[in-house]
Amino acid sequence: MKTKLSLIVACSLAATVAGGAATVRIVQTNAAGDSVMLIDPATNTVVGEIKGIEVNHGATVAPDGSRFYITNEAESTLDVADARTLTVSKHIPLTNHPNNVAISKDGRRVYVAIAGGAGAVDVIDTATLTRVKSIRTEGGIHNTYVTPDGKFVVAGSIPGKKINVIDQKTEEIVWTMPTDDGVRPMAFDTNPDGSTRRIFVELSNFNGFLTVDFATHKVMETIPVPEAPAGEKVTEGLQGSPAHGLAITPDGKELAVLSKMNTRVYFYSLPDLKLSGNVKVGHHPDWLTFTPDGTRLYVANAGSNSVSVVDVATRKELLQIPVGQVPKRNMTAVLP
Repeated sequence: MKTKLSLIVACSLAATVAGGAATVRIVQTNAAGDSVMLIDPATNTVVGEIKGIEVNHGATVAPDGSRFYITNEAESTLDVADARTLTVSKHIPLTNHPNNVAISKDGRRVYVAIAGGAGAVDVIDTATLTRVKSIRTEGGIHNTYVTPDGKFVVAGSIPGKKINVIDQKTEEIVWTMPTDDGVRPMAFDTNPDGSTRRIFVELSNFNGFLTVDFATHKVMETIPVPEAPAGEKVTEGLQGSPAHGLAITPDGKELAVLSKMNTRVYFYSLPDLKLSGNVKVGHHPDWLTFTPDGTRLYVANAGSNSVSVVDVATRKELLQIPVGQVPKRNMTAVLP
């Protein structure tokens, strides 16, 4: 029942966006720059810029569309920007060097991946805009996620080679799972009741992804992406991550898997994970995000300083949008 309800909500959101009651923006960070760029998917142009955030890494948006939360690697802060004025109003000190970031479903907590030191997930209270807790993980954290049902925070460690699962209510680690190599991007699908079914995981030094059963904490499948055509495989500058980027379509029917090594996005049907197509994008693609209606996919190309716009139905790259220096994380924001 919850799955059907989620689909209805997603369809309603797409209809609202299409009707002009809300504004959709692709939020693109620039890892070697000092600004975050906002792309209008209706025109595929950069229409806004949040300036003054040196080495910005991860970004998320408040559920009500009022604020952006962006990790600042240069100053080890979480920067808060007003979504209307695009000005930074607060720099929240973190315990160490941050990477990516996630927000709770109710918008009351922001969970920041702390890559430096012993590793942690810093917890930010959005009412007071202060750090209220730091959950130690024994291994620097690369990416944080909130599961689709909002019950858990999932944090992946590269040096710790493990997945940490945190109860969102207690903000304590409830289980961990060791992996064969460092944990890179993750994505999640759900059971019919809305609970988390599987974690899709990309690891260091593997050009593909794993499936992890959320209930048993065990690897179910190890799936390499296809080999790239002769002469197209990239091996330089991969930073230990030949595959880096996972996203599920808003309708839950496909998983998009990004391969930096192959400069391609591969599409797998869900839940059976059958390969259904691919599309070539820019150099060193690093992250990806869908529009709310699932018709377009935006891929950050760190080596091309561009964002590829992919038509999902035809598996074609429509164009590349020039952005800042070394674009990496991106996300889709729906603003009032």
